[in-house]
Amino acid sequence: MLLANVDQRLALVSPDGQRYIDVERASEGQFSSAPQEVYERWQEFRSFARDVPLDGGEPLAREDLGSPAPLPRQVFAIGLNYRDHASETNSAIPEVPLVFTKFASSLGGPDVEVEHPGGSLDWEVELVVVVGERAHRIAPEDAWSHVAGVTVGQDFSERVLQHSGVPPQFSLGKSYPNFGPMGPWLVTTDELADPDDLEIGCLLNDQQVQKARTSDMIFSVPQLISRLSAVTPLLPGDVIFTGTPAGVGLGANPPRFLSVADRVISYVEGVGEIRNTIVAQATA
Repeated sequence: MLLANVDQRLALVSPDGQRYIDVERASEGQFSSAPQEVYERWQEFRSFARDVPLDGGEPLAREDLGSPAPLPRQVFAIGLNYRDHASETNSAIPEVPLVFTKFASSLGGPDVEVEHPGGSLDWEVELVVVVGERAHRIAPEDAWSHVAGVTVGQDFSERVLQHSGVPPQFSLGKSYPNFGPMGPWLVTTDELADPDDLEIGCLLNDQQVQKARTSDMIFSVPQLISRLSAVTPLLPGDVIFTGTPAGVGLGANPPRFLSVADRVISYVEGVGEIRNTIVAQATA
């Protein structure tokens, strides 16, 4: 199942990504049009969606797509979750997941423009997991059953602010508006041959700068869900940015950062891609 936010309305998307069915209208009001609300009734919604024909519907325009989880109550992000990324930043391999947050106001749709805030703006493609069922003290082998689906995310980071102070300002430096674009839609795991092993990559101005597989994660999605839920309940609709592989600007020699007019394409195999252009910061 492909589930999208189309013009701020919940929609089911055809397998080819070309057409969509409005959920509120198709369900005759049984389910709300609000994209975030579906996760509170995830199992009920999945049963309903199985019987919805997808051979009709309206043409889908990418510019109408928003984040498939626009208003999560909790956003978790994982640092240094690929060995090659830890190596390129001269960091030790973590023994436990390094957890921070991106404030929810930083989330955006798949093709949003990103204002350059000054400083050193960097890119980090990530697999993003959206929780579909409350998870508390969950064993790794049960973790995927609590996931609604996955999507593509980009963890934009302003490195000067991120590394200022002791301890550093990870969450603040990663939370300017649209620093967490997600999309183009949510894909349920039954659509993926192996949700633990997907190609992930990023292109900057059509040049490949990141390419890896999610099986290279130090802490897999099931391990992350288990470890996070051991401390705090994961709530329906919560978002987990699972970390980025090597190839970020900070790790280049010399470091390479984003400029106005740069175009960043981030993708995950079997899910799709998001496309973000860097623009000048608007004047007050």
